[in-house]
Amino acid sequence: MDRLVFMGTPRFGQIILDALIGQHEIVAVATQPDREAGRGRRMAISPVKALALAHNLPVFQPQKLRQTEVVQQLRDLAPAVIVVAAFGQILPPSILSLPEHGCINVHASLLPRHRGAAPIPAAILAGDEQTGVTIMLMDEGLDTGPILSQATVDIASEDTTASLTEKLGQVGRQLLLDTLPCWLAGEIRPRKQDDGQATYA
Repeated sequence: MDRLVFMGTPRFGQIILDALIGQHEIVAVATQPDREAGRGRRMAISPVKALALAHNLPVFQPQKLRQTEVVQQLRDLAPAVIVVAAFGQILPPSILSLPEHGCINVHASLLPRHRGAAPIPAAILAGDEQTGVTIMLMDEGLDTGPILSQATVDIASEDTTASLTEKLGQVGRQLLLDTLPCWLAGEIRPRKQDDGQATYA
């Protein structure tokens, strides 16, 4: 099994992490720091952290990925690949260049449409009839890296952000399971995005 670090935070990331458990050697899970939530402002853990803890996976919650000790911690883990799904922080060049097979992002839109942090509500607000999931090789830009694979999902008139998150998560998990082994085996040639078609969420 290839050594893998996973980075994600909300429900979409949780679905993607669940697909990887048992399929790859997950040496660490990075997620956003615990936050106050609800009327009582109690500390709440992210869905990704809850799943990682349930499977006894090592969790770390960096305030900033650029911190020297965070970069060194990741270097010491020696992952072959880092998989990112709705993590919530930009990965600096020092981390992007770490794994042999790069950093792979599972993004909940058909890139280059709806780049950015909120692609699922953006697709609904735009009145799109279709959206999807893109698996891309990350670069220093905001969701600008070359595409490894894509899958399309129809948006129903009754879809909400929550229901569309579930749909896209299930499609994304299967797409990742199909794509990642081929990428690690060197069987995929990344396809450049058409920046002229880009929109931002």
